[in-house]
Amino acid sequence: QVRLVETGGGLVERGGSLRLSCEVFGISLRYNTVDWFRQAPGKEREGISSVDSMKGRFTISRDNAKNTMYLQMNSLTAEDTAVYYCAARLGTYSTKLKENEYQFWGQGTQVTVSS
Repeated sequence: QVRLVETGGGLVERGGSLRLSCEVFGISLRYNTVDWFRQAPGKEREGISSVDSMKGRFTISRDNAKNTMYLQMNSLTAEDTAVYYCAARLGTYSTKLKENEYQFWGQGTQVTVSS
């Protein structure tokens, strides 16, 4: 059974940092695709790497030995307030996947940035 568990969310002041973790169970991170998404209140869910405002502030990394993905977020603003999710699809791909192509989703972790 594939399961993704996000942790590390919380309340942080504007300008602060957080590191989110996504631990993957049931499949190997090494041979499958796992990515980060977020959904802000009243907005559609979006991929973390698809928004210019995140570039240079957000860094995605992985530890294959721990089967865990990370999302390091710096210089947070109120606009980063959202539920952050990780999602997986079996296999690896050379092109970027569409959101509806991901097969498994975590429950999400809330990030709230105070302004």
